[in-house]
Amino acid sequence: MILFCGPGVGALLFTSPFTLEAEFREGELPPGPTSFPIIGNILQIDVKDISKSPTKFSKLYGPVFTVYLGMKPTVVLHGYEAVKEALVDLGEEFAGRGSVPILDKVNKGIVFSNAKRWKEMRRFSLMTLRNFGMGKRNIEDRVQEEARCLVEELRKTNASPCDPTFILGCAPCNVICSIIFHNRFDYKDEDFLKLMEKFNENARLLSSPWLQVCNNFPGLMDYFPGIHMTFLKNMKEHQKSLHVNSPQDFIDCFLIKMEQETHLEFTLESLVIAVSDLFGAGTETTSTTLRYSLLLLLKHPEVAAKVQEEIERVIGRHRSPCMQDRSHMPYTDAVIHEIQRYIDLLPNNVPHAVTRDIKFRNYFIPKGTNIITSLTSVLHDEKEFPNPKVFDPGHFLDESGNFKKSDYFMPFSAGKRICVGEALTRMELFLFLTSILQNFKLQSLVEPKDLDITAVVNGFVSVPPSFQLCFIPV
Repeated sequence: MILFCGPGVGALLFTSPFTLEAEFREGELPPGPTSFPIIGNILQIDVKDISKSPTKFSKLYGPVFTVYLGMKPTVVLHGYEAVKEALVDLGEEFAGRGSVPILDKVNKGIVFSNAKRWKEMRRFSLMTLRNFGMGKRNIEDRVQEEARCLVEELRKTNASPCDPTFILGCAPCNVICSIIFHNRFDYKDEDFLKLMEKFNENARLLSSPWLQVCNNFPGLMDYFPGIHMTFLKNMKEHQKSLHVNSPQDFIDCFLIKMEQETHLEFTLESLVIAVSDLFGAGTETTSTTLRYSLLLLLKHPEVAAKVQEEIERVIGRHRSPCMQDRSHMPYTDAVIHEIQRYIDLLPNNVPHAVTRDIKFRNYFIPKGTNIITSLTSVLHDEKEFPNPKVFDPGHFLDESGNFKKSDYFMPFSAGKRICVGEALTRMELFLFLTSILQNFKLQSLVEPKDLDITAVVNGFVSVPPSFQLCFIPV
């Protein structure tokens, strides 16, 4: 996910006369393009579409190769077999979290921590989230309530053209708020609006080319002004704004854990960071997927119509969708899977690192080496998904129209570092999308054939282009 460089240098990919295959000897790092002093291979990376670079390199060097992002080597794994072998078969050895300098400065929580801290924080967070049948309300109740609130907010648009970005960001953020603070917020609440503004800005900054340069050259961060400073400021302001003394759900559990345990991992600082992790991982990625979902359904109205037919047949108009409905809605389930496969939200995953010296496919990878796993190469595998660049729910349907699982479906990664919020995200995508399509017809402002569905930013996440639509009540 850190394969970036400044604008314009992508044109240099594979055109430099100095790009020669590095000499490889048994027992050393995997082969790869010869790197330049200091800057490594950064001039050979395609900034406009980062998912293309691993694919092009793999054609020259195979499914396992080394690139230098700055002066440090990074091993890239391309293709289902290599990714599965590392993340699943050798899960413990590849369970380290790779370095992302901009996030290392502000985050030691669930997502970007390592070793004992990561295991303690992940175990606690998973246990607490699973136990959020707390009181009389479980997580599904919370998501269903937010889905109803989302529908009401969309009704307020009065079928007028609107950009759905803000509203679709509020819904998953409020679900996290209800889990963390035992309270949801009105979409017009001033504090809630500030929180949303910071998340949206940080998501844009994380995928910008300049921030990728800073990640490759972390020394630059402390000396040069730029958007990375805004990102750090936003994160620190957000952490300061959290009221850790409020007796709330997740926070209350964490504070009790602090009283009971002597683990150095459980401190007020790590609480703030853990909560930030849950907000960051559970808000922006889900809202981006929802936004991309609507754009793809506008592009393919025949798919939206078939989903609505299934909703009418299974759920009807007079009750809210629930998770039990999903097993009776194979087409809708296939559409949601295909959306996640097609948009390829995290093209190169969050970086991993090896936890010890390891021999992998006869190559030697030293402990601590950053590992990039190309999720694009798995989600867009031509053998598993014919015509992978085409949006086709049939990729997840058998000949009888039943839902068909695929081991290649890895939008949440795989193995020990698989997304901690996978179950919640799956629930939100199903309940939010079915609730929207149960109540509205999606109307594009332009002809579907003229809609551009190409990601405008393909850095940390794949961000869809801005668009407007009308939510027509049915």
